[in-house]
Amino acid sequence: MELSNKTARQLYEEVKAAPARKKFGFGEKAALINIDVQKAYTRTDLYKTAYETDPNQINYINELAALMRARNWPVVWTYVAYMASGEDCGIWGTRTDTPDSLQNIKFGSDRAKIDERCQVDYEKDVIYCKKMPSPFHDSQLVSLLTWHKVDTVLITGGSTSGCVRACGVDSLSHGYRTIVVEECVADKHESYHFANLTDLALKYADVESVAVVKKWLQSKN
Repeated sequence: MELSNKTARQLYEEVKAAPARKKFGFGEKAALINIDVQKAYTRTDLYKTAYETDPNQINYINELAALMRARNWPVVWTYVAYMASGEDCGIWGTRTDTPDSLQNIKFGSDRAKIDERCQVDYEKDVIYCKKMPSPFHDSQLVSLLTWHKVDTVLITGGSTSGCVRACGVDSLSHGYRTIVVEECVADKHESYHFANLTDLALKYADVESVAVVKKWLQSKN
């Protein structure tokens, strides 16, 4: 194992400046998956479980969603919420049991609500309640992407080290070109955030700026 005194941010910047591997690249048609952009994780003024990396994250996500809809490409929003008993969280919900614990994000609660700043089109967009880290787990997502003949998955949301990473690994595993939009993902601590961006970029996905993603979308008819 190589040892280093560099921070996770420094290591990420090195990989970003001098990529060791070629990119997967964009394909012909994309789906935008906005992971758990819900108040439990976005409202830092209300909940200690929330986090923010780029203060413009939600604005950028809204811009990407608008570009996707203009092309009739699928926009997906996910959130997590659980039964009063928490049993549908399974073993994942057994490590802690506090008001802030994952399994205590209950259906209909404020913590379960998609952030009001998100411009969700409730007629055109697809919304999934997921129970586990990856939106691919036990969901209809692959069927949706197959129906739309999607070959590229654009990922936003949080957390970078958790559900974003899980989505990236599963997306690649299902054969999709996978793009993590850098300014549109967030985590609780910069160490987790940048370490996982590095790992995703080296193994499972392309990490691209929102400007690059927008330029590609604008080039598609």
